[in-house]
Amino acid sequence: MENSIRTTLADDGTVTVTVSGEIDFSNSDEVARGIREAVADWSPPSVVVNLRDATFIDSTGLGALIEGYRAAVATGIDFRVVNPSDTFRRVLAVTGLSDFFGLIEAADAQSQATGS
Repeated sequence: MENSIRTTLADDGTVTVTVSGEIDFSNSDEVARGIREAVADWSPPSVVVNLRDATFIDSTGLGALIEGYRAAVATGIDFRVVNPSDTFRRVLAVTGLSDFFGLIEAADAQSQATGS
């Protein structure tokens, strides 16, 4: 299986962990490890998990994101999940993890952008 985790370091020190494909029992340990290693290796001010290319998430995948969140905040690092698909966004909303991961609902984001 092709590596589904890519980690990049931006000029401002932010680490982005991009996950491609499915996040499930077969690779959730790899996802969690990728986030933990980003925290440990770079001590960034912020870790961003980009789900733009992710196609599926199950409970073990959610657990991996929670584990990454805990690793980051335990050391004072900001943690956010970005670019979830509509399906992922619903899963995160239903589980109460949207706010936990710093996601802003689409309607809230639009009202902030327009100042209403």
